[in-house]
Amino acid sequence: MAKKEKTEPVLYIYADRSILVNEDGVEYKFQEGKTSDEAKKRLVIIKKALEDGFLENLIAECQNPEVKIENISEAQVRTIESLVNSVTSEVGRAIVGLAILQLTVKSILPGQSIRLHKGGSGTRDFSWTEGIPMRNLDTNYITPVLRKFNLLKINKFGFMMTRTLAENYPYSKLYKAGIRGARKEWLEITDEVERGELDSLNALMQLLIFLNNKSEAFELLTTKALKTLGEFLKQNPLFDDCVTVISNFIDNSTYSARVFEVSLHAFFQVLSEEKHLVGFLKPLSQMRSANKKHGNIGDIEITESEGNMDIIEAWDAKFGKTYLREELEELNDKLVFHPQATIAGFVTDQKPNLKAEINARMQEIEELHETEIRIMEFKEWVSFQVANYDLDTSKIGEKWLIAIAESICQKRREIAPIDEPTTEWVESFIECIS
Repeated sequence: MAKKEKTEPVLYIYADRSILVNEDGVEYKFQEGKTSDEAKKRLVIIKKALEDGFLENLIAECQNPEVKIENISEAQVRTIESLVNSVTSEVGRAIVGLAILQLTVKSILPGQSIRLHKGGSGTRDFSWTEGIPMRNLDTNYITPVLRKFNLLKINKFGFMMTRTLAENYPYSKLYKAGIRGARKEWLEITDEVERGELDSLNALMQLLIFLNNKSEAFELLTTKALKTLGEFLKQNPLFDDCVTVISNFIDNSTYSARVFEVSLHAFFQVLSEEKHLVGFLKPLSQMRSANKKHGNIGDIEITESEGNMDIIEAWDAKFGKTYLREELEELNDKLVFHPQATIAGFVTDQKPNLKAEINARMQEIEELHETEIRIMEFKEWVSFQVANYDLDTSKIGEKWLIAIAESICQKRREIAPIDEPTTEWVESFIECIS
């Protein structure tokens, strides 16, 4: 693999090989012929891992809200999401299935190229010496699992039966077959993985999470949740009753810390919809986004101008932690870059430890930055916001429940782009309002 100066991508086709030159000037040589002994050994390893349940175990892991997705950028997440969103009743399923196969292969054995989708020992059929028979892997190991978990509606013969995916060219941006669906996103993922710019395992997990959050089973569950909520709201619950339900939902859910964040943000979604906010509510941040790294102050942020970082109000959810001296110091560091902030603080699920040193430090930070600092328990925070925004509580509680439900049901992705699996949260929510 020789490095050249930057050039346009080009694919050279010879009688017994192909050479791909990417935009970065790196050459990839693909020799045609019978599968090499090394490729055969790699195929054995891949098959063994799949037979041992590699993909099934990963799908199960990706149904847990506490699953960790790392080493993947926001742009890469959006590309994967676009790929999944391209699936309709008519198009897009085959290319998503292929992406799952490729990422699975690369996760099991990083040394195997996922551009080379054909391999064999015969002389009649086309083969790459370092390729693997992806159609065979699909039929025996990928499609059956996707069908078992109802993640992708494909027939039992598999997605690799699609002729456009079987052309005798390596998968690259120069692959000319007329693929229906998110061709651009698929090839971008393929290229980034092969160049080592995208971690295959984390990309696969994120793809599986998006599929799970769009599956037919999830859609049926969300329909049930919203219908059950509608029945609950017909009883005209009091505001305090709604707050109690939300508190129970937070406490009884898997990964309560994240549910706490989502619930607090949903409250401000209602304030935004009701035109109570002076500024603009920022979308919910992703779990993998470190606040300090991205210049944020908290999980909830109101900015003076839309889409910018001129934060005027911020709140950070702290579940399971009541002594926040370290967090105060971090907030002090952050406020240096946000002189326009008028109020910032923390919300805890239990009574916070406001010992003398904490109160003293809060006062020092207030005076230093001319920003009101608060540490409040959940229900105290709710009462504070009701008074602060002079809210009519007769309908706010119901609208808050709706905002939470629609957020975890993936119905508010513009303001609440939750990229982790939410099935268990929806199930917990149904239990709390039933």
